[in-house]
Amino acid sequence: MALTRAGQLRRVPAAGQLRRAATVGALVVALFGAAACTGTAPGGPAAAGSAPASTDSPSPPSDAATGGPPAAPAQVPDVLRFTGTTLGGAAFDAAQLAGRPVVLWFWAPWCATCASQAWTVAEIAPKYRDTVPIVGVAGLGERKAMKEFVTEFELGATPQIEDSKGVLWKRFKVTEQSIFVVIDRNGAIVHQGFLDGEALTAKVAALAGA
Repeated sequence: MALTRAGQLRRVPAAGQLRRAATVGALVVALFGAAACTGTAPGGPAAAGSAPASTDSPSPPSDAATGGPPAAPAQVPDVLRFTGTTLGGAAFDAAQLAGRPVVLWFWAPWCATCASQAWTVAEIAPKYRDTVPIVGVAGLGERKAMKEFVTEFELGATPQIEDSKGVLWKRFKVTEQSIFVVIDRNGAIVHQGFLDGEALTAKVAALAGA
C-alpha cells in the first residue's frame, strides 16, 4: 500500500503482477507484428486446419448465355472430311462446316441447267450463309470458263471449289450436272439429285428452321 498526495491509500502491483503484465503485452505486440508481415489476421484463412489460398491459373470462362463451360467444337462427320481450293485460289476445308446443314452444288460452266439454277443460288446463299452454307463444286470444264461463270451469275459471295480433276465428283459419286447433295447437321446425306429453284429454296429454308 502507498500514500497518495491526497492522503488516500492505493494498491501498488506486486513485482510478479508487473512481470506477467509485461509478458502479456509483449505477446500481443508479437502477434500483431506477425499479422502485419503476413497480411493475415490470426484465426483467418491461413490459420491451422484451413485450406491455403489457391495459386492455380483461373478456369476457362463459362458460356455467358448458359452459365456452363464453353461449347465443345462440333464433331466432323466423314462426309465433310475433305479439302480443296476455291476458284479464287483460297484453301477450303469442309470441316469448318461441321454442326450445320450443308448444300453442295455440283455444276459445270457450259451447263444450261446450271445457269438457270445459278440465279437462285446467288439469291439465297448470302441469306443462309451462317445457317445452311451452300458450296459450289465446279467440274467438267476449264478454270477460265468456271471463273467467267461465277462472275456472270454473281456467285462470288458463295464458296466455289475448283474440281476440274473430278476428285470430289467421284467422292460423292456424281456423274452428271446439275446435282445438289444436301447434308443435314448430323452429317447424313438427305438428298442427292436435281432440284429446281423453288425446291432448292424450300429445302434450304426447312433446314435452316430445323
